[in-house]
Amino acid sequence: MTKRVDASTIDALYNKLTAIFGARVTTSRAVREHHSMDEGHREGLLPDLVAFPRSTREIADAVLLCGAAGCPVLAWGAGTSLEGNALSSTGGLCLDTSEMSQVLEVRPEDLTATVQAGVRRLQLNDALKGTGLFFPIDPGADATLGGMAATRASGTNAVRYGTMRANVLSCTAVLADGNVIRTARRAPKSAAGYDLTALLVGSEGTLGIITELTVRLHPLPEEVALVVCPFETIQGAVESASTAIQMGLGVARIEFLDDRMMTALRRLDQNAAYAEQPTLFVEFHGAPASVQYQVQQFDELARSLGGVPSQPALHQEDRTALWKARHNALYAARALQPGKRVLITDVCVPISRLAECLLHTRIDLDQSPLVATIAGHVGDGNFHAFILVDPANPDEMHEAERLHEQMARRAIHMDGSCTGEHGIGLGKQQLLIEELGAAVAPMMTIKRALDPGNILNPGKIFQFG
Repeated sequence: MTKRVDASTIDALYNKLTAIFGARVTTSRAVREHHSMDEGHREGLLPDLVAFPRSTREIADAVLLCGAAGCPVLAWGAGTSLEGNALSSTGGLCLDTSEMSQVLEVRPEDLTATVQAGVRRLQLNDALKGTGLFFPIDPGADATLGGMAATRASGTNAVRYGTMRANVLSCTAVLADGNVIRTARRAPKSAAGYDLTALLVGSEGTLGIITELTVRLHPLPEEVALVVCPFETIQGAVESASTAIQMGLGVARIEFLDDRMMTALRRLDQNAAYAEQPTLFVEFHGAPASVQYQVQQFDELARSLGGVPSQPALHQEDRTALWKARHNALYAARALQPGKRVLITDVCVPISRLAECLLHTRIDLDQSPLVATIAGHVGDGNFHAFILVDPANPDEMHEAERLHEQMARRAIHMDGSCTGEHGIGLGKQQLLIEELGAAVAPMMTIKRALDPGNILNPGKIFQFG
């Protein structure tokens, strides 16, 4: 485990970093505190320094200095991660990429865009207006593309368009020795050597700091229809989702919210006309005739399983208003018990085991004294529990972690994963070993080869001595 760097080394490093960043490097306590908390319930240490780079070269120069000083380096995007992925466990230098926010190139004819790591997903889609294209990965938060790549994010559209792993063509990255690499060209596919792009995507900044990336774009669908469908039971809702996928319906998004979550949303927005029942939000993309057929097929399926589908919302403003519910899930859960934080779990199972896993999870939560809701991207077997907890209460924290681990181990037992999209970070390191066993050792070998001094985001994914 990397030790915290002593104060004299930090002072000397600060003086050297000012030659690179000028006033864009700081030891301000307020700035450091901001970079010690994310959207999750975990708390990190304050970084010793925070810098705001504007280029790959600046990051490379900073990493070279930190390597010589044995100082940890962490990359920071929007601070929306949930497993402490970008929080410091050893102090060091935090590189906030918010000023690396240029959309460098859009090539509509190639269906690609190249961006700096600090570009946010909504910013990219704004830049694509008028091209007939969009970037589909939607983790809910307005995260940065670099952070989304580092954590292998996915979200609501993954069932149709895939995760970040499938939508990043290449990365420019700074390695621990300060060298800058480009992992691939812009060709739609390649068989040239090891797939370093895939290696960096999901590595949580432990193997290299992604500074630029080229992503795939997708044509805007000709028609989009959203159906909101409350169900009598969780079983009916989840079986409808699983069956729709198995039938091959052209579902772009299929989101599940349990009755507790729908109640929370009603409390957050009393003007919302949501039924307080287990509910699916199902969106279809395609040609008008195809979308109409898919909606009809889903309507018949849902009704056979106790669902009451709404009339499809075809206009963008109507769909945006309805999707606001799913995107407000975290804030609705928090509002159930103001002052508490939310431990958000994240598991993914084969679609055939989804109903069983989700139902058993709901039973576990009902038997706990803690308040919890469930939501998830059930089209690809991924769901979350939102567990309300007081971090200052050891009993509540112990119970929340027990529930979290029980849920993750159930998913692993079902040949699933302890994390579908949030990553390992600080909180799931033992679960990673339980899930992948001997495969963790080669990961550690790769880490040692690329970062022998363990300066890049130490303490994440696994403990590395």
